[in-house]
Amino acid sequence: MRSWWGGAKEGSFTRAAKRLGVTQSALSHAMNGLEARLGLQLLNRSTRSISTTEAGERLLRVIGPQFEQIEVELTALTEFRDKPAGNIRITAPELAAETVLWPALQRLLPDYPDIHVEVVSSDVRTDIVAERFDAGVRIGEYVEKDMVAVCIAPPMRMAVVGTPAYFEGRPKPRKPEDLTGHRCINLARASRGDLFPWEFERGGREVAVRVEGQLAFTNLHLIHSAALAGLGLAYLPEQGVLADLSEGRLVRVLEAWCEPFPSYHLYYPSRRQQAPAFTVLVEALRHRA
Repeated sequence: MRSWWGGAKEGSFTRAAKRLGVTQSALSHAMNGLEARLGLQLLNRSTRSISTTEAGERLLRVIGPQFEQIEVELTALTEFRDKPAGNIRITAPELAAETVLWPALQRLLPDYPDIHVEVVSSDVRTDIVAERFDAGVRIGEYVEKDMVAVCIAPPMRMAVVGTPAYFEGRPKPRKPEDLTGHRCINLARASRGDLFPWEFERGGREVAVRVEGQLAFTNLHLIHSAALAGLGLAYLPEQGVLADLSEGRLVRVLEAWCEPFPSYHLYYPSRRQQAPAFTVLVEALRHRA
């Protein structure tokens, strides 16, 4: 039964076998035996993936949560070890992975050699339950209400920046609406096929501007590079451009319209009991003002 549950959740015998610690052939053999015993086909198979049949989907809905709870309880038994141990999967935006997760992991992992962490960097929103992540990282206001959310970074600010050469012969924008007269470098949402608006706030007034320009990227590093190349204005996290501002490579505008907002939060489903390894990681990441 565990072989069927693993294959159904992972959508691949290869990934399921790796997760369960068995060979792919052993997992396939166990799956065939279960279907023969029940006289039902539970999985549709192709050369690239597997999916549940109607009967398999029904069985997954019924027993899936019970298997997940068993995994949680088995993992929790590591509290009887000298030190916490286990595997933790986290999805996070690239900037959060680099500036928040990585520094914390550098400090934590040398003291806990049996904790293994996989960080998947992606700026696309992920269903952490469906994709079998233990936790995710998002800006606080975008975390779903049914999730546990832990602040892991101080408040953020955005910055609108361009090179001194870009502003030669161009008036600097004094209010967000002025950006429509400038070349801007957009951040694209690959999952939705559109562009993020540039959001501003001042004195309680919120303004969202749809800007235009020659370039759009799904990667903040490329937006930063394009701004440094003088190809337009960029809307970037302040932390990533402070050195450029202090050394004169970039010039900031609309600073008064870029107020601080809640920063990155680690979020995860509410569970009856968290594994000790996960608890250690959460405490290492928790931001203390």
